[in-house]
Amino acid sequence: MDEVSIVGLDLAKRVFQAHGASSSGDAIFRRQLSRSKVLPFLARQPRCIVAMEACASAHFWGRAIRELGHEVRLIPPIYVKPFVKRQKNDAADAEAIAEAAVRPNMRFVEVKSQSQQAGAMVFRTRDLLVRQRTQLINALRGHLAEHGVVAPQGVTNVRILEAAIEEVEMSLELLIVETARLYLAQIASLSEQILMLEKVLQQEAAKAVTTARLLTVPGIGHVTAMAIEAFAPPMETFQRGRDFAAWLGLVPIQRSTGGKRVLGRTSKMGQRDIRRLLITGAMTMVRWAGRCASPEGSWLSRMLERKPRMLVAIALANKMARSVCAMLTNGEDYRDPVTVAA
Repeated sequence: MDEVSIVGLDLAKRVFQAHGASSSGDAIFRRQLSRSKVLPFLARQPRCIVAMEACASAHFWGRAIRELGHEVRLIPPIYVKPFVKRQKNDAADAEAIAEAAVRPNMRFVEVKSQSQQAGAMVFRTRDLLVRQRTQLINALRGHLAEHGVVAPQGVTNVRILEAAIEEVEMSLELLIVETARLYLAQIASLSEQILMLEKVLQQEAAKAVTTARLLTVPGIGHVTAMAIEAFAPPMETFQRGRDFAAWLGLVPIQRSTGGKRVLGRTSKMGQRDIRRLLITGAMTMVRWAGRCASPEGSWLSRMLERKPRMLVAIALANKMARSVCAMLTNGEDYRDPVTVAA
């Protein structure tokens, strides 16, 4: 019997499906495994490739299976779908994973370390709390607007609502005031928790050499630096900076045909957390350039003269992504183009 060359593993909560194939592609086994039997089963197999979809819990299983001596390959689920034959079930999924993993031009996801996932958890927890705080602020603004109390958007303007409900002249009903105070207490509690998580991110960013280097880039702060550290793969996996920008979804969609190059809107097909933060940082730089004149003849000043601000911000985010890739690949700090040219 041929020896197992690759195992396609369809992940689940309790019942896993394994598909073993030889180097020629012939199926050797199809097994259903309970969660507790996955690692013992793979430990009995000869060293081979174990492929999985890059989905929930994939990085945990990738680290555990790699410790057994196997080579782990994580595949984006969208790249596995074309290899599923007709019916959709666990056995067909495991076979499709094994088939996709041996394609010579297949793209894989790097297995994240436990520290990377810890940083990602802190980042996404902060992001969740910020969204919850925004929901509460918007709900409070909407409710009080029905009673003649209005305030601009933003967390800094909550104090206007707080002062308004405590004003005796407003003559709001007691039930409205008590309910509004409940909102304000929740908003204040979330703000404290967000501030605490931001301090954690700053402390973690100060420890690593990589994040300290990223902080030298204009428009990149502690949160963005930690997001790149947590979510981005090693920059050595990209051949050039444009590939990293494309991985983030900061390049145009192509609909080219017949030798005619047709570019559309920004693809947004990539890591949305880093992309959103880079665009936010770039928009800050664009606003700063509008208030304080940027150096004459610089790329940013030329772009702002003939393009909308949002388009310039996305283009600047693309340049920032390329700079990040070059810096981390070469182990260098950021060098201002204007200073270098001078």
